[in-house]
Amino acid sequence: MVKFLAVGGLAILFSASVAAVDYQEHDGMLMNHGDGHLMDMAGGMVMGQNADTLPGGCDSISETKEITVHAGHKYAEKFPGRMFAFDTQEYQFKPCTKLTVHFVNEDKIRHQWMMHGLPKYLYPKGMFHLEVSGPAKISGTLILPPGDKTYLVHCDIAQHMEKGMKAQLKVGKGDGDLPSIPGVTANVIADDYKVGLPELIATAAEADKQAAVAPPVPDVISPAAASTAVPAQPEGFFSGVMVIGLAAGLLLGPYLARKFHGMSASEIIATIFEGVALLVERGVKLLSALLKLVSGNKSNVLPKV
Repeated sequence: MVKFLAVGGLAILFSASVAAVDYQEHDGMLMNHGDGHLMDMAGGMVMGQNADTLPGGCDSISETKEITVHAGHKYAEKFPGRMFAFDTQEYQFKPCTKLTVHFVNEDKIRHQWMMHGLPKYLYPKGMFHLEVSGPAKISGTLILPPGDKTYLVHCDIAQHMEKGMKAQLKVGKGDGDLPSIPGVTANVIADDYKVGLPELIATAAEADKQAAVAPPVPDVISPAAASTAVPAQPEGFFSGVMVIGLAAGLLLGPYLARKFHGMSASEIIATIFEGVALLVERGVKLLSALLKLVSGNKSNVLPKV
């Protein structure tokens, strides 16, 4: 009896552990919210679902395809410096293909499979989006547009794409490769794993040491530097311009006091402008007379010898 109970208990524990790794199936729980947007209360979501409407330029569905995409931490192990990844980094299909994607999340966190750049008249916000929380599976269908184009596929959870969860999907021949696709294209900023943390610390310490013992700047300026140096400005409080201004103020002060005595502020300003205009007028007349005098002398014919 005791052995029977022990065996039964072990069987229950084993079945519980097996059930714990089963993936939750979201496809039967999704509620249709319209415009190809389906979601459930357990964290499953499909956006941009389109299984019937042909994109402009597609006369018919060229072929029907299904793919299963796995996402998780373990798929990033083959890419140094990456934390998350899909099991496949590149897909290629004919234009106008009806594509069903089965997205399997193998981590205990949220992941997405998002495709950008689709025609917005057919796909809201120009994207097709699958999302699940924790170990789960979800499926969605779309019809690929015509033409040769390369589309970005990635996880939009913060830092997941930067940490490796991205791929490219080529329709037809595609229109080139996207940068920094793990295992497919080179990174925009190349990673360097040749130098470890101890070497970086030693390099920084050596730089600090050299900066601490750097020779001081000499006080004596070389003749070459002195020849190109900007002449120093006088440091005295009374410069030449200030002395001239003070002298003019002392000389003109009594005259201006008598001139503006009893006037309002507006009258003083008007009088100053009139004086300036008069000085400008007299200066112009004087300059004109000098020019006439010079030009008249030039026109005189020299006497013959």
